[in-house]
Parts: sequence; structure tokens; C-alpha cells
Amino acid sequence: MQKIKLLFILLLSTFFTKNTFAQEKQPFNGNTRFEQLDNLLPTPNTYRTASGSPGKDYFQNRADYDIKVELDEPNNKIIGSETVTYFNNSPDALPYIWLQLEQNAFAKGNATASTAIGGTNALKLGETSDISQLPDGKDYGFKITNIKDKLGAKLKYTINQTMMRIDLPTALLPGQSVVFSIDWNYLITDYYGRSGYEYFPIDGNYAYNIAHWFPRLCAYNDVNGWQNKQFLGQGEFTLIFGNYKVAVTVPNDHVVGATGLLQNPTQVLTANQIKRWESAKKSTEPVMIVNPAEALAAEKGKPSGKKTWIYKAENVRDFAFASSRKYIWDAMQVDVEGKKVWAMSLYPKEGNPLWEQYSTYTVAHTLRSYSKRSVAYPYPVAYSVHSVAGGGMEYPMISFNGGRPEPDGTYSEETKSDMISVIIHEVGHNFFPMIVNSDERQWTWMDEGLNSFLEYLTCIEFDRAFIINRGGEPQNIVPYMRTDPTQQVPIMTNSESVLKFGPNAYDKPATALNILRETIMGRELFDYAFKEYARRWAFKTPMPADFFRTMEDASGVDLDWFWKGWFFGVEPVNLSIENVEWFAADKNDPVVNKAEERKADLAQKETISTIRNRTDIPQTEVEKNPKLKDFYSSYDEFAVTPEDKRSQENFLANRTKEEKALLDKNKNFYVINVKNKGGLISPVIIKMVFEDGTNEIVRIPAEVWRFNDKEIKKVIPTDKKVAKWVLDPFFETADIDTSDNAFPAEPEQPTRFQLFKSGGGRRAMNPMQRASRMNGGVVPGARN
Repeated sequence: MQKIKLLFILLLSTFFTKNTFAQEKQPFNGNTRFEQLDNLLPTPNTYRTASGSPGKDYFQNRADYDIKVELDEPNNKIIGSETVTYFNNSPDALPYIWLQLEQNAFAKGNATASTAIGGTNALKLGETSDISQLPDGKDYGFKITNIKDKLGAKLKYTINQTMMRIDLPTALLPGQSVVFSIDWNYLITDYYGRSGYEYFPIDGNYAYNIAHWFPRLCAYNDVNGWQNKQFLGQGEFTLIFGNYKVAVTVPNDHVVGATGLLQNPTQVLTANQIKRWESAKKSTEPVMIVNPAEALAAEKGKPSGKKTWIYKAENVRDFAFASSRKYIWDAMQVDVEGKKVWAMSLYPKEGNPLWEQYSTYTVAHTLRSYSKRSVAYPYPVAYSVHSVAGGGMEYPMISFNGGRPEPDGTYSEETKSDMISVIIHEVGHNFFPMIVNSDERQWTWMDEGLNSFLEYLTCIEFDRAFIINRGGEPQNIVPYMRTDPTQQVPIMTNSESVLKFGPNAYDKPATALNILRETIMGRELFDYAFKEYARRWAFKTPMPADFFRTMEDASGVDLDWFWKGWFFGVEPVNLSIENVEWFAADKNDPVVNKAEERKADLAQKETISTIRNRTDIPQTEVEKNPKLKDFYSSYDEFAVTPEDKRSQENFLANRTKEEKALLDKNKNFYVINVKNKGGLISPVIIKMVFEDGTNEIVRIPAEVWRFNDKEIKKVIPTDKKVAKWVLDPFFETADIDTSDNAFPAEPEQPTRFQLFKSGGGRRAMNPMQRASRMNGGVVPGARN
């Protein structure tokens, strides 16, 4: 980094008027990258406005359900009947209606099975598995036994794999409603990550997590018409809002949790359990409504009959329930934005000690954290229900969450963190997409990505030391962003076509939002705009354009370049510092300039020969004989002359007052040359480490690339001399290669090796380390 002195007038015109040096002419796409998104987004209309708000003609249809369902435990079967009232709020006449039959994904010959590729685990739907036939050979899928109108007349229907069309006698006109009923049954599958049962061979009991268990209305909207895209496993559920009354009949020793509020607690709970229920309303910590002793007794006994648990839920898009005699049930009421809400957990003894210590507290924390960042939680309850899978699955007011200690009750820190983060994530889905009701069959990132972002913030608020291995922190997405672009797809890819589902639909959008919040927009602008998006689209169905436009509309920040790069492309961030030049303003001061020239001249003459000649040549001829000296023997070419002084006086006389003031500051001017090797546009964040050990951060907005997206040169004035330059010092842009982010370049870290004595000696472990090694990393007794 060589210091170059320039005449002040050159510095003034070049640095401060243009603020950059002329750059080489080369092909660039800066203007294209910063063009507006008009060609990629749908044209605004009266349904969805250019601001991202619902338009004056926005509509959504509605379906209310009255359902009676029985869990037939001996046969692992669901038997149900529903009466549906469907409201056509659209401007269109509907000659038929479409319903979803997701259990048909397990029926023989279904497209979900025939189009799947990859592994052979028949129970992991949506993980590129071959589920052409479940291992036991049973006849799975919905069995529709009756469909009739409100007068009892049969209705014609057609089943197309996971979709069913009901033909109406006359078209349902705008503003009208239709009532019909359906009877059905199906065999419950082993739990596969979204629904099913877990069998506990040690005591012979089951735990049921029951979801997409009844025929549900498809969405009809201004974007797709009927959203009747088949359920192939990855794309989840697109649903509409309605009111539910559901009567769940189960063996009388079961405990049932469900979407909505229990309507008949006195009929299904004991007197002592009712007292605990009332106590939990006032408690600041979870109260056992069904305690471990009662659950254990139920495990060992046999049902003597049946009970019906009645739940009601208003303005929800779906309904799920859980049932088992093994369940421990704890609950407390928490204050969420001034409203009392039930936080509850259901879990078998196999979940303890983790579940009784953390689950309900985590539910309460999640409701509070998400509410302050989106909309106040509107529902009366939120359940966390233990499930066998390591992951989880969400439904309104209830979620099925994995996380289980070892059989002896021990667990690793990672197991605990994973369980808590899963509960946060799945309970958080109450907000996205259960309230902000995005189209999951089409756009997974609109619920998973946004929710993963809020999960990241909520985990950090739970514990500063929380172990977060994915989503949120930009450096965590780097391994994915480094992968071959041909093995990636843009975030804006249909749910069923997404490659590397977790990194693409969860982690990358969550990281993008964190970069928006921390680096592009700032927390205040981002938080306001994000909350405004949630407010505008609560209990409505937003599309991607509505999110993009609202974030810009509410913040006043043009983000089209960001959406194009992060959501419509697969390029990574990869910036490098190519060079740094050092300039200083020249006051034309002969005293300073000639002193520097003298110093440079002496340094240049200090060669290895000169150093050795001082001893090897004791005395030169001129030194021996003064008669050999002349004028030049005493001439000092670096002495200040009267002519030098007059030149400085003339220079200063032609400077303005402002120019003289700037000259007196003795600033350093650095020109930093940054290349964009990855393609994805990013702000340029630079840390300057000064010679005195202090540092300063310079933040250059991404718009610096708008004229040339390949390479920029930026002038940075400083009062102090810079010893080192570092790009992205806080790892906030997801730069995939930081080896070229420092100038001067830093050496790579060495590969370390250890020396061992001959004979293969090993370093001793303390007792706790040894116990951890023997237990596969699980420290015995790690319960608190």
C-alpha cells in the first residue's frame, strides 16, 4: 500500500466531485440488477394493490365445519362425518367445489408415490421416498361412503387422487352458500412426520397425532382460481378460514388436545383435574392437569368405555387433534399483548425430564415473541404435543413436536436445543401461515422462511447461548451458497420443485431477512415494515408480490435489487479486496516535501553493498584528500530554497478558504478496489484497523454497484493511517470466500498436528469426558 502525493487541486476535483477514480470500460450488469421488479411480479389490480395491500375487491371464501369423529383404537381407524357450510364470497359463479384428500397420498397408485424418487423409507412422505405401498400392505387412503346435500339428496363427486370435486345441482352464485355433508373413514398410518400414530411396545399403547384427517375445502382466489394442485408431499396445505365444532370420541382413558378450546371439561376430566385446571389459570408456572401418576395408571389399565371431547375454534384454517392414554398434561395461562392465553403441553413419560421442564415455558415465550413482531396472538390456546419424529408439524393452536431424551432420562445439550427450537418453530407457525395465510402448496418459503427467521430471533431471546446451526446467521448459509449453482434453484420456486428443501425454503429466506434487518434496512425500518405486512394480511392470503411490495412501501427502501438477487437468483455473495492505494493532499510545502524526499533517498541508498562497504572500505580517496572536494561535495539537493518558498506562497494564494482548511487537516485518502466475484449484489462493509490499534467501520450501500456490478473503486478519507483493511468483518453478508477479504492479505491458519510418544500414548480424559464418550456424547444426569 504505497503512499502517493497528489496536488490538492487534483484531489479536490477527482475525490470529492466524482468520489471515485475512472474505471476501465468493461461489460457490466449494474443497471439490469437495479431495474424494478415489474417484469417478474404480477400487475397490481383491484384485488392486490401496488403498495402490497389487499385491494378494494379482495375476497376469500369461507367454510364452517360441524364434525363428529371417532378414533377406533383397536383398528387404528378414523371414522367421521362432517357437515360443511361453504360461502362463496368471490365474484364468480361456481358450478363445482374442490376438496383436499391428503390421506390418499398413501393410497395405491397415487401420484405421490409414482412420482417420488430416491430412498426406500415408505413412511417419510415428502423426503423423496418411494411410498408406492406401505410395508403392511393395508388399504390406506380415504374411503368416502356418502356425500349429500342438506336435504339428504346425494351429490355427484369425482375423486382425482388427493383431490375431490363435488358437482353442484346449480352453480353457487356470488354471495350464496351451500350446505353438504360427507361420511368417510380411513386407516391411520404410522407417524411419518405430519400425522399418524406411535406405538410404544414397552407398554403396548399408542399416541395419535391426527391431521389432514377430514375432507377440507380447497382455496379459491383471484390468483389461481381453485388451488387444486395435487399433494405430492413437499408442498404443504393451502386452506381457507372457518369456524369449527368437533366432537372427538375416544377410549375413555385417553386425553385429547385439539385445535380450539375444550367445551366440556367437566364431562371428560375428574374433579381433581378440574381443580388443577382452575389453578392453572392463575399460576405463573405450569400446573399438571393430568399428572404423571394418573398417566402411568392409565397406561397400565384398560378402557371401560368411550368419552367425547368437544372442541370449538373460530376463524381457523384447519383442525388437528392428539389423543393417548399416555399423556401427561400441563398448562398455564400467560399474558400475550394484554390477553390471557393458555399455554399447554401433552407428552408421555418418555418425554421427561425435558418436556415437563421446557415445553410449556417455550410455548409461552414463543407467543410473546412472535406477537410483538407480527400480530397479537388472537386464539385462546396453544398446544405443544410430543411426537416421535425429530422435527415437527404445525396446525392452528396445536403442533406436534419432536425431541426426546435417552431412555434413562439423560440428554445432550444439542437434543435440548433442538427440542426447544422445534417447539418455537412449530408454535410460531400459528402466525405464519395459520394467521397470515400464505399458499403453502405454491410457496413454501412464505411460511417456512419467514417463520424460520422469527424462530431465530425467538431462540436468541430464549437464551443468549442458544445453539443455532441453521437459518438467521449469514455464515450458516455459506456452505449451501457455495454449492454448484446448477444444483440450486431460486427461492421463488414452486414447493414441489425445490431442491435441497431445508436450505432453500427455510434457511436461505431466513438468512435473507436477517441481512435485510441487520445490514440493508436497519432494525427499526425492517421491524415496522414486517409488522405492517403481518397486520395487512392477517386472516388473508398474501402472495409473494404482496410481501415484497409491503416491505418497500412501509419502509421507503427500494429493495427490488435484493429480491432479484436473493429470491429470484442463485448467485452467492463473494467480494474481494483487490488493492488499496494511499494518497495524501500535497500542500506544496518544501520543508515537508524535501524532508520526505531526503528520507526516501537515504532508504534507497541503504543497500547491502553500502552496509558492507562501511567496514570493507575504511576511507575513500576523497575522504583522504580534501583537495578532491568541490561545490557538489557540500551541495544539498534536498535543502529548501527561496524559489521553493515562493512556489508555496503562490500555491496557497490561489486556494479558497475551504481548501486551505482541508489542507490543514492532513487527511489520508485511500482508494479501495473491490471486486464482485460471486455476482450477488451486496453492501460493502469495511473495517479499517489503524496503526494505533483503533478501528472504524465504513458501510457502503449496495447501490454503489449500480453502474458497474463487477468492480468498484471507492475513495475513503481518514485522519489516521490504516494498517489493515477487512471486508465483512461481522460476517453479515454470507460471503462464501473470506480468504481474500483482508488487505494486506493474511496468511492462512496452519494445519495443526500433535506429537505422540512412541507406543501410541493417549491424552487422559477426566471422568466427565469419559462418561460422555461412553454415552455417545450424552452426559449422565444432565437434567437441568
